[in-house]
Amino acid sequence: MLSLSPLDITSEPAPAAASKPTLLIVDDEEGPRQSLKIVFKHDYNVRVASNGPDAIEIARVERIDVAVLDIMMYGMSGVELLKELKAIDPHIEVIMLTAYETLETARQALRLGAMDYLNKPFDIPTMRASVTRAAERRRGTLDIQLTRDQLQHLQFEIEQQRMQEEMARTKGDIYASVLHDINGPLTVISGFVELINRAMQSAARVEGEELEHIKTDLKNLSGQVGRCFEISRRYLGFLNSNPVDRTPVGVRQMLADLKDLLVRHPSAHGNQLLIHDLSPDVTAEINGTDLLQILLNLTINALQSSEVPHQVEISCQPLHHPVDLAQFGDGPGERLINREGFLNRAPLLAITVADNGPGISPDLLSRMFVEKFTTKSSDRGTGLGLSIVHRLVREANAAIHLRTELGKGSWFTILLQIRG
Repeated sequence: MLSLSPLDITSEPAPAAASKPTLLIVDDEEGPRQSLKIVFKHDYNVRVASNGPDAIEIARVERIDVAVLDIMMYGMSGVELLKELKAIDPHIEVIMLTAYETLETARQALRLGAMDYLNKPFDIPTMRASVTRAAERRRGTLDIQLTRDQLQHLQFEIEQQRMQEEMARTKGDIYASVLHDINGPLTVISGFVELINRAMQSAARVEGEELEHIKTDLKNLSGQVGRCFEISRRYLGFLNSNPVDRTPVGVRQMLADLKDLLVRHPSAHGNQLLIHDLSPDVTAEINGTDLLQILLNLTINALQSSEVPHQVEISCQPLHHPVDLAQFGDGPGERLINREGFLNRAPLLAITVADNGPGISPDLLSRMFVEKFTTKSSDRGTGLGLSIVHRLVREANAAIHLRTELGKGSWFTILLQIRG
């Protein structure tokens, strides 16, 4: 059982960096400059300067990832140079180096954004470790910037699409759907990116477990940004009448993606969200984005079913025989969605989203999947979520069984085909 903890799912290794980071070494002494250049020449694009003005010119014409600065230099000091480099690029990681250490100088350098402070004569392993930490932190910052730029570009494209006033009703409905589907993930991801960015900028050092957590978070964020792009491309394909990809999907990955999206969602705060692992994994005959949207909409609805703290639980059960549809009625306490279009052929998978909230009254049950019907306030719901679920389930030849009891909760069970 998972309770807001990482799923044990093997992921692909991260791709190798496209190019080496650039290291700037500034020292008015030839010996330390050349020594550091020799030490790092195989792992970095090394640039050297003997004074502050030369270093500034280098930083203006090419991107510097890490800089090692001598504090006590003739003319412009290392602290003054630190200010200038941060003005050119606030995210340059800087290591200060001096033979004349004073506590106040160290404090001043750290206040201005230096990442580390080392003494001469320097120890090679210590220097290597410090530069490596700086390069990893710089790489993390660039990943954050790239993610933020992608999000802003995607949001800009959505806004541009929104301004097309002559869109036909069908196209307008699709546009409303894409806004609904990606607004939640974009909000969560944008907020999380900002939190990581603040943590990276406020910490003097990011290393060990904290660095690994940030690396993992960045990888998950990149996956979710890709998911948002996939959703947008999918709906734009509808608008342009392009065929939609129906690549089957591993269910365990969808559960992992769902957890990543919901763990920081405002609706999860104060509630208990349990996501049960599925072992062994199965491949569902449904587009991955479709399944994620179905689960996301159903789970958010369950989390928002009550203002009182409650539990939402997601579990999966493989079925080796067709379902006896006669046992599912359409009455005051249950409904079967897409009975006629359901491809009831084993093997099947039942995914249940259950909550112990207040349940659904009979008068609302019959209207649950009607487009734009909602019991939420205008700032919390559009009435599109369940109608989108209805359409996606129908397109996948799947079904949803809904059972509810007043005062006890509701159970939404998705029934869909899996590969045998």
